[in-house]
Order: sequence, then structure tokens, then C-alpha cells
Amino acid sequence: MDNLLQTLEVDLPQRESLDEFLELIIPEIRKWGEDLYETEYYSQQGGKPWLEFRDEDNFHNTVLHFFNEGSEYLKSTDGNVIRGKWRLLENTNKMIIESGNNTELFELAFLNSTFFILRKHGEQQRRRKYLVLGYEPATSGLEWLDYVELLFNIVRANNRKVQVTTAAIIIVILIV
Repeated sequence: MDNLLQTLEVDLPQRESLDEFLELIIPEIRKWGEDLYETEYYSQQGGKPWLEFRDEDNFHNTVLHFFNEGSEYLKSTDGNVIRGKWRLLENTNKMIIESGNNTELFELAFLNSTFFILRKHGEQQRRRKYLVLGYEPATSGLEWLDYVELLFNIVRANNRKVQVTTAAIIIVILIV
């Protein structure tokens, strides 16, 4: 049985960039995610720290994002804080983030208690397509590729459930 399950193990395909990995993984996991109106997943009293991930070689900053109650948005880059606001567009999975002189529109790509991934609206040919965040206590110390592996574990876990169910059905059929 273990050999059968190992044979069916899902490996993370190789990609070149964080955006390419996300384009591969998000369609597979979206159905297990939450919606933006479920604010308890990304906002909590006192602040919920979301650590930013990028695949840029020169990105070595610690950037934390907070989506606080009352629409307060805080972005801390190595301890230097910029204040702003966030708000949801009603009946959509879209969020506007205002920070400094910047106002950006994002669409939800994936959200759960560990991962918060927003896709910048519009065509982002030369820029990052995603704002990639991980709940700091769960993702601190990870490199971006480790983050991708952790995210892909959602695919693995759900495939594993299907595999175990299938194997159990096969065993029952063989016994009967």
C-alpha cells in the first residue's frame, strides 16, 4: 500500500520564477481557499503580521503587512512603518490598498490561515503580478522557494486524501 501511495506522490514541477509557480499552483488550490469578506483570516485585533515574499535576488528586506480592523493598513519595511488604508469592493474578491502616494487594486488569488496571495489587477508584464504574503509565525525564516513548497503541500495533502480513498476502495473491491 505504501509503495502504491509513493508511486502516486505529486512532485512540484520546476519553474523559473515565483509568478510561474503561482500560476501553476493557484488554480489547483483556489477551491480550498477563503474569500476576502472572511476578514478573520487576515485581520485580527492587535494586528496579524503577514510577511512578504519575493524572488528578486536583491530583495533582502523584512516587509510585514498588517490589515487591521477599521481599514487601517500598515507596511513595515525593516521596522520603518508606512500607514495607509485598505478596503474591499463590495460583492467581489477585490481589495484596494492605499499606502503613501500609492493606490493599488488587487484581486484575491488565494487565502487561508497561512497564505495570503493577492494578484495585482491588470496586465503586469514587467512587474510582479502578485503580492505574496505568509503568516509570519508560520513562514518566518523561509526563502521564497520554501514558501512555494509549503503552498504546494496543499495540493499534495488533497491528492493524498484522494489516493487513500481510491486505495481503500480498491482494497474493498479486492476483498469482496
